[in-house]
Amino acid sequence: MEYRQANPVTLCIIDDIKSVVEMIARKPQWQEHGIEVAGTALDGEEGLEMVRRLKPDVVLTDIRMPRMDGLEMTRAILESNPECRIIILSAYSEFAYAQQAIRLGAMDFVKKPFSLEEIVNVVLKARDLCLQEREEQEKLKAMELKIKASLPILRQEYLTFLMQHQTTESSARARWQYLGIPLEPENFVVFIAEIDQFAGKYGAQPVQEIELIRFTLQNILEETVSAWTRGVIFREATNRYVCIMNTDNYELAEQITEACCANVSRYSRYTVSVGVGLCVPAIHELADSYTQALRALAYHFYTDGNAVYSYARIAHKQRAGGSFTITAEQEFLFALRSGNRDKCRQVLDRIFGELLALDPLPAPQYVENIGYELSFKICRVMLELFPYDKVQALEQRVHQLKNRPNPSLQDIRLLLEGLCGESCRWIEEDRSAESSRIIHQAKAYICANLHTSLTLEQVARQVNLSQGYFSNLFKKVLGISFQHFVMHEKMEKAKVMLIEGMQVQEIAMELGYEHRRYFSEVFKKYTDMTPSEFKISYLGKA
Repeated sequence: MEYRQANPVTLCIIDDIKSVVEMIARKPQWQEHGIEVAGTALDGEEGLEMVRRLKPDVVLTDIRMPRMDGLEMTRAILESNPECRIIILSAYSEFAYAQQAIRLGAMDFVKKPFSLEEIVNVVLKARDLCLQEREEQEKLKAMELKIKASLPILRQEYLTFLMQHQTTESSARARWQYLGIPLEPENFVVFIAEIDQFAGKYGAQPVQEIELIRFTLQNILEETVSAWTRGVIFREATNRYVCIMNTDNYELAEQITEACCANVSRYSRYTVSVGVGLCVPAIHELADSYTQALRALAYHFYTDGNAVYSYARIAHKQRAGGSFTITAEQEFLFALRSGNRDKCRQVLDRIFGELLALDPLPAPQYVENIGYELSFKICRVMLELFPYDKVQALEQRVHQLKNRPNPSLQDIRLLLEGLCGESCRWIEEDRSAESSRIIHQAKAYICANLHTSLTLEQVARQVNLSQGYFSNLFKKVLGISFQHFVMHEKMEKAKVMLIEGMQVQEIAMELGYEHRRYFSEVFKKYTDMTPSEFKISYLGKA
């Protein structure tokens, strides 16, 4: 088999017998085996100088030579070129020396007298080892190139990991150094920058346009931060960047982030909201600063964006208690059931006005939850009055906003005002029908006389209808029988009275029940709880 290699395996031959050297160098067809005789020498010193100069892959040397023997030369060669494959030529009487050479690092030995075939075979063995090592080195270099090319991705993945997970300081520092992250390994502040109203304004644009927006803003942020300190910025989501910067000065961090907001607004058509975490001294604490930045950023719920939200300014303020009460909710739902659009808006304005007057502002999630809670209660009230097919459209509007990332307070208020307006319009239209008007008149009478023993005959007489027609019309309009409606209204009023602290006996009398025990049985049948159990479950006390 003939080898054709661009870089043949090189061989140097050293022996104090010239004829042996010439025979080994010239007789075998080394080129056909992919081997090149790079040089020959007749003593140890000359051989060592040649090997150091030529750096061959394989050295074939006698063990006994003048001026420097094979053992000494083997030691010297392997000190300077440990990858060199050394083959010892040794007579039987020198076998102990050959064994010592093997212990020093020689690859193999050939006993004298030898045949050329033995020499060729052992050199080919050395050649195969060299070629195998070359292949492994090439694979290693290729792998190193791939790692180098993927370092930016690996860095971002690791930094993202550090934002979400705690780790040990030693592990974090080792990984930090391995990835060559261009920051000092101590004293950090994390800030998060989010493109304002991204989904609504830019979400439908082509991918290329979105990518250009993201690149532009990242470039502005990077240039701004680099003017003050060292920092690394990476994308966390389509509309969000995370920046880790070196500083132990929180006031400086706030100045930098204010500059970021200002520069994005000045040099682009976009704005960003920025949440800033506190300073942390070590890599393994970065997750703390990130979490703080995320909490601070949540406060852009209250604004139109283009602002910095500092965790330091909200962390140490005592949280004000929620001002949203069941009384305000009942007032709102009563106005809704009445179809009074203006009153609904007044109550909503008061609810949110009281929330915004708190110092510090309540957690955005708390206010957001109030908005969704009121929205779903609007839907439930409408389900009492209208079929689900009609109310489903209102529920879909609530779910659409709830599934949208980072809605603002303004979005929540617009949703509630829209639901109120639509609901009140339905109620007004429904009441315009004569049959609906009659039943609502009956409902009003029922609600005003819950303290009496209401009967179907009594209420039908009030609206000048026969019992049978009134009963059918009542169920058709309201979707519930007369008896169930009366019980529902009485039990709902009983709940309110219990919450207000009235005694069960008083409530029973107030709702037209002569016996407390019978009232309690009806209440349990309706709620699956006794009055005392309901009061404990709602107020936490009897």
